[in-house]
Amino acid sequence: MDEFVNRIEELSRLHSLYESDSAELAVVFGRRRLGKTELVKESLTSYDDVIVYQGKQKTRALQLEQFIEVVADVYPGVTRIREDWEYVLGYLADQDAIVVLDEFPYLVEQDESLPSVLQALFDYELDDSEATFVLVGSSISMMEEAALLGNSPLYGRSSLKLDIRQLPFDAAMEFFDDAYTPAEQVLTWSVFGGVPYYLEEVSPDATFGENIHRTILSRHGTLHNEPDYVLRMELTEPTRYFSILEAIAGGNTSRNEIAGTTGIDYNQLSKYLNRLSRLRLVDQHVPITEDKARSKRSRYRIRDPFFRFWFNFVYGSSGQYDALGEDAFETLIEPALPDFASSSFEALCGTALREFYPEHTIIDTGQWWYGEHEIDVVGFTNDSTLIVGECKFQQSPLGYDAFAKLQQHTEELRWTPDNGGPREETYALFSRSGFKQSVEEVAAERDNVRLFTVDDVVDALDGQR
Repeated sequence: MDEFVNRIEELSRLHSLYESDSAELAVVFGRRRLGKTELVKESLTSYDDVIVYQGKQKTRALQLEQFIEVVADVYPGVTRIREDWEYVLGYLADQDAIVVLDEFPYLVEQDESLPSVLQALFDYELDDSEATFVLVGSSISMMEEAALLGNSPLYGRSSLKLDIRQLPFDAAMEFFDDAYTPAEQVLTWSVFGGVPYYLEEVSPDATFGENIHRTILSRHGTLHNEPDYVLRMELTEPTRYFSILEAIAGGNTSRNEIAGTTGIDYNQLSKYLNRLSRLRLVDQHVPITEDKARSKRSRYRIRDPFFRFWFNFVYGSSGQYDALGEDAFETLIEPALPDFASSSFEALCGTALREFYPEHTIIDTGQWWYGEHEIDVVGFTNDSTLIVGECKFQQSPLGYDAFAKLQQHTEELRWTPDNGGPREETYALFSRSGFKQSVEEVAAERDNVRLFTVDDVVDALDGQR
């Protein structure tokens, strides 16, 4: 797909910076493969005399020499400037140029003074300049050290920080031009998520299984070793991080379970989990009724669907797929997919909740659990209504037992409306494969029970565009 997808807010904010009457600094960061470079290039399509330089793993002298060559194509006068970052960047500031330094961490690796050079420019020399400097980087840790954390040279100088995240579901599905059914879209999302690079590898002309085999399971697939590559580019000692991600993917989601499975001391675990969280790979998940900082019922989950799939099915298992060849998907992956995709489906149902209940102002959505009790979707409203939901992504209809269990679990959920009065409970049942007659009869009899198919969920998410 060649058309640029989404990122409307990010583009607007970059354009505002380019049009500013003052010197501006933007920091664009996020883990690899999220389309940061394409975003910046798209933002510049209406601008002339722009300098875009992509840093490489080369010596300082070579980087500076090549940067000057790029600049000279637009501003020939730079060849009369002393070959030093301070003087060249100062010259560009005098030209009110837009300067993009992509893969900024590669430049800093070879010249640690570069952030301080930019700091001095913004502190002392740019009062009369309208230049814009855009720093782009995939190494989140190095971008933090150079520009984002309180002790970094450029802290407080940037007018714009763009933390690039994955595309939302509706934007991700634009890559496929309605080639997939709603259920196939949910499956595709549960594996490839919203990373543009991954989505571009999926062929709408191939079946879901063919795409999985060609891109991931085959040892020659473009994404076969992708998480390994991403982690090794960011982490100097990745072994423990791999163990943690494997443990979480295998269902060991509490700190105690992760420590027990990996053998990492419980007290040391925090630094590894915090690092994975900063890389946007893992997040701490707590019941909707609890505060994340104080909850003792935290679960950790892998945020990136593709990483979750890879650590579930690929990590350490390549030999099986080689032996089975083209039968690998049907034999080993397909039977487990409904369970695997369930968590993604639950999250999508929660995201769609506001579309389904416009008569209520839903102030918070999430999940809830306590002991053996668990509710897939919970919505707190600003009135007396508590919305609770059960989600089934199986290939059989949702039965009355699921509804009965939901009612039982809801009795244990402690929530009182802000007005202090009694609460009213509304039940939302979500199913990939329809509903048994007993459930349909309940929904017909009761106005506080509503049924939603996977088609309804996908349509609601499309409606949020």
